[in-house]
Amino acid sequence: MAPPPPPSPSPAQPKTRKKDHVRLNNPFPRAVPSSSLRHRDAAPPLSFSPSSKLAHGAHDFPVGPHFLLRWDPSLGGAVSLAPRRGGGGATMWETVPGVAFVSAASVDTEADECRGSFALRDGRARLVPDRQRVDRIRAVYRRDADADADADLLRVAGAAFQASEHEQARFPVVVITGVVSARKPTPSPSCLCGRRRAAAAAGRPVLSARYWILLEEKSDTQVAFRVNLGDYQWSCDHDRHATHPSPSPSPSPSTSPRTHRAGSILRLRLSTRVQRSSGGSKKKKKLAFAAAGVPADREELAPLVPAAAAKEELEFNRVWMTLASSREERFYGFGEQFSRVEFKGKRVPVLVQEQGIGRGDQPITFAANLVSYRSGGNWSTTYAPSPFYMTSKMRSLYLEGYDYSIFDLTKPDRVQIQVYGSSVQGRILHGGSPTELITSYTESTGRPPALPRWITSGAVVGMQGGTDAVRRVWKQLQDHDVPVSAFWLQDWVGQRKTSIGSQLWWNWEVDDDHYAGWNDLKANARRHLFEEAKKLGLLVRDAAGEPYMMPNTAFDVAMLDFTNPAARAWFKGEVLAVMARGGAAGWMADFGEGLPLDARLHSSGSGDDGPVAAHNRYPELWARVNREFADEWRSGEHRRVADDADDGDGDGELVFFVRAGFRESSRWAMLFWEGDQMVSWQANDGIKSSVVGLLTGGMSGFPLNHGDAGGYCTVDLPLLRYRRSEELLLRWLELSAFTVVFRTHEGNKPGSNCQFYSNNRTLAHFARCAKIYKAWEFYRIQLVEEAAEKGLPVARHLFLHYPEDQRVQKMTYQQFLVGTEMLVVPVLDKGRSTVTAYFPMSDGGLWKHVWTGDEFGGRTSRGGVGEGMSHGSEAEVEARIGFPAVFVRVGSTVGERFVRNLRDLLVL
Repeated sequence: MAPPPPPSPSPAQPKTRKKDHVRLNNPFPRAVPSSSLRHRDAAPPLSFSPSSKLAHGAHDFPVGPHFLLRWDPSLGGAVSLAPRRGGGGATMWETVPGVAFVSAASVDTEADECRGSFALRDGRARLVPDRQRVDRIRAVYRRDADADADADLLRVAGAAFQASEHEQARFPVVVITGVVSARKPTPSPSCLCGRRRAAAAAGRPVLSARYWILLEEKSDTQVAFRVNLGDYQWSCDHDRHATHPSPSPSPSPSTSPRTHRAGSILRLRLSTRVQRSSGGSKKKKKLAFAAAGVPADREELAPLVPAAAAKEELEFNRVWMTLASSREERFYGFGEQFSRVEFKGKRVPVLVQEQGIGRGDQPITFAANLVSYRSGGNWSTTYAPSPFYMTSKMRSLYLEGYDYSIFDLTKPDRVQIQVYGSSVQGRILHGGSPTELITSYTESTGRPPALPRWITSGAVVGMQGGTDAVRRVWKQLQDHDVPVSAFWLQDWVGQRKTSIGSQLWWNWEVDDDHYAGWNDLKANARRHLFEEAKKLGLLVRDAAGEPYMMPNTAFDVAMLDFTNPAARAWFKGEVLAVMARGGAAGWMADFGEGLPLDARLHSSGSGDDGPVAAHNRYPELWARVNREFADEWRSGEHRRVADDADDGDGDGELVFFVRAGFRESSRWAMLFWEGDQMVSWQANDGIKSSVVGLLTGGMSGFPLNHGDAGGYCTVDLPLLRYRRSEELLLRWLELSAFTVVFRTHEGNKPGSNCQFYSNNRTLAHFARCAKIYKAWEFYRIQLVEEAAEKGLPVARHLFLHYPEDQRVQKMTYQQFLVGTEMLVVPVLDKGRSTVTAYFPMSDGGLWKHVWTGDEFGGRTSRGGVGEGMSHGSEAEVEARIGFPAVFVRVGSTVGERFVRNLRDLLVL
């Protein structure tokens, strides 16, 4: 069948430049492209009418039964949100006094793209308000919601009060409304003559638009917010009604959120000279100039209106929110990050993409950027970002939707959120601790299911090489009594040699020459899945309606369009089912981060997502189709009569793991892995970054995560070498023994890397680490269940349990908790045999070293060299290879059982 015709491009389509085939590139690209707008460098003023109620003292407005919004006119005006008395009254959200907290603009979007790496930046900016006025704040109660004026107000503000199966509206809701505006600068009189001097004397053009902010309680710990903007207008600044519109007596029942009229208290009066076309599209804001009926004293206004606004269809496609912060406030979250844990002082972009090769570590980043545009990455690039943060002041917020956003934390007194869209929606969270905030966050964004126990009962052995190689290593593992959960055979589809090493054939069918004996799949071999999907019209398309072929390393690939239900059904029934029937118990659901920004999807033009939002959403769609299949398989779908059924212990359950993700990926993904770290000791892309990614992901709603033990990215060139040493492998195995899944990887150049089976020393160490991993299996089961119930990670940054400790707040990869009962201080530097361990003392507990029994904690440490600290103690602790620095709480039943198991398994 012929593919469907290509859909029309989105009106928000960014101007995209392809860089895939550029041979030499800038080796030092800007990490986060700068904005063409300078909101962050100025302080747009906030105003309110001195004659309004808002000018006469502070006022409280209830938001649902549990929260209060306060307006304070002192120091120029500010709003804040806090729980009501008895709810732990710390401020959850507040604005900077006297500073605008909402603004917008119309800006051209430009993008560069190369093999999964992206850079978005601002082009020409138009329609840029530079001030905000608050006109009214109103609490709307249930008894008022059905009144015509209030119903219209709520509709325009973006409220959705229809009762649903999942949540009931909680009144009262609060609506803040006002105007954002800007005056066009008047040229010097010496630059004007004739009619334009007369026009300047008459007054400067003023851009203005109505805004609405809705605050609605969603649960005892969440307040939803939404910022909507009305259409803009140009008028003359000597007409005070343009920037101070008077109320209109009667709303139109057909008013939409994109028009000026917004209920009896909100109507915005149009200029008599320049106004919106009444027949304009809701997607585009069109300017229309009246041909007649214009007062003589205003006929010269048009020449002062920017020519671009007069000639082009424009719309607001940037929205800013500015919130208060303080110099000492620390920010955590933003998804799985690899270079930083705390982000104060940074501009943090939220865009799914390849993490890069090197990410700032040299010389590899220089080389990667030089030969492939931005392929080196930087401190901010990640497969799995999330527009979420929590702070040391227990403030937390996340954005809904999938628009590109930037969180600007460069100013000490504020955080500014820039969204590449025409509105902003999200939720403000309340909690007394980081764990309470994560629980609230994942309550709405989703949590993973509890993993089947088979995958957490032993090592997952990453192998390549075919049947004989696997059987040979399996025999060695049996001789060392290694607990093994599964073999992960990534080359089951066969291998090809490319410029970066050994890569796979991406056809999702068994290579029965490489893996002789995989009989169940033989009958289905030799399919050409690309041609099947192409013929059925299931692939992502380009502007011409053809399959979008995307360069990836040394070959081109296509992506399935999972916005098409037929693609989802085909992938589950014709690909995953065939694989599972062949005996596979799980798989790596790789990639998902590379959807081109100019791709055409089945859903394009339906009004769901713009191109950048579709890009950020794709990893969730990818995880969802895999999860749907896993759940359907468990329920009996797709199986044949001869297929094994679940015996009740999870042996029949499937598991998949992903690397790309976004805010709600944990709703669908069963397990994350951290992607492709370098086989190095370096900080931004290596063993250290694997710890950072593990901990930041855990603080961002991705509770089940792990990495490739030993790393992946290998470079073996005459002048540039990154090869896995034996010492690096041994230390990485020790680290991975304390993650939820213990899985090895040979890397992209197996022959250049030390492997766990390379010699007797490495094999014995691998066996030892697998037994250490086995020793805390009982506790791992509890933590996996807690992740499914509360969203709390298995591996935890100490901030989750010691948020007030300033030393903890600054930690990155140095140490982490497993649950609450185990503390791990890994060796992450070459040649080291000791570590510096820090023991917080806020809970008064002591920690016992699992190998020596020495106790640490308090003002001084027993068994080590202690140094008194203001919030804890530190000690230098021995950590020879094979004896990682691991501590358990003194008196902990978990710790006592873990130590007993270690003795039994390792014969201590």
